[in-house]
Amino acid sequence: MEQIDYKAFVVREENGTFHRKIEQKSTTELPDHDVLIQVKYAALNYKDALSSNGHKGITRNYPHTPGVDACGIVVSSKTDDFEPGEKVIVTSYDFGMNTSGGFQEYIKVPATWPVKLPKGMSLEEAMILGTGGFTAALSLYKMEQNGQCPEMGPVLVTGSTGGVGSMAVCILAEQGYDVIAASGKKEAHAYLHELGAKEIISREEVNDQSGRPLLRSKWAGAIDTVGDNTLATCIKACGRNGSIAVCGLVQSADLNTSVYPFILNGVNVLGIETAETPRKIRNAIWELLANQWKPKKLDAMKKIISLDELDEHIQVMLQGKSKGRVLVKF
Repeated sequence: MEQIDYKAFVVREENGTFHRKIEQKSTTELPDHDVLIQVKYAALNYKDALSSNGHKGITRNYPHTPGVDACGIVVSSKTDDFEPGEKVIVTSYDFGMNTSGGFQEYIKVPATWPVKLPKGMSLEEAMILGTGGFTAALSLYKMEQNGQCPEMGPVLVTGSTGGVGSMAVCILAEQGYDVIAASGKKEAHAYLHELGAKEIISREEVNDQSGRPLLRSKWAGAIDTVGDNTLATCIKACGRNGSIAVCGLVQSADLNTSVYPFILNGVNVLGIETAETPRKIRNAIWELLANQWKPKKLDAMKKIISLDELDEHIQVMLQGKSKGRVLVKF
């Protein structure tokens, strides 16, 4: 296939300092993978912000193009799995971490990575959802597999203004759950109510310092994106047989708790791992998101920017001031 020149957002390391800029690249520089895709949208995630700032736990080698979420049109494929012109979503696996990611006009990925865009979903909607929506939906999917239901009581969402948190609030509310949204951003209360939160509490209310191994039940389950003592508090204050979906570590990766919530209240702690989710489950989650679990208020969560504006929004995310989903449109 002939060479195509295009624009890419590139992070380079020079003497321990990381620089970000838009560069002119060629499709001949992309990894030698199966499927060439013209990117139409990419979404900014916290992992991308960390990668763009030189976090070696996310990306080992630079120069690098981040972007763990992308969608677009198949240009060519070395396998029969995809045909030119098909619309696809690419998330998870190593995409955007140590493999060249979505913040560029063209990507090349293994044939096992893309998911065909489900009927009833646009490319823009797929990227508003992205890894955040997929993670939130997988969290609820696993919770309900373990018996969670709206009749048990309210579900807490921590980090509720972030990408996963916003999606979790919206999906839970539309599936009939009363949602308690925890947030440290007073200016975001109207936004969270718009997404469907019934109650909004401060971060401090999910940061128990009493040292007690169990607390009075405050929620029937939780989707936690924060980790550390926030996660410990989620567990200690969870009602009987409720589930806590663990899908983030914004605060830290530490967890200090006791076995009492598990052996006295039957609390389930569910690990949410999206990178290597089996294809059968991955397709099922995207079908849910395209149909009965599709949030009705996706437009309220999105901010569409150009590639030229990406660096500015990475800085906002690193400062903890981002809200909802930031989409790069190509």
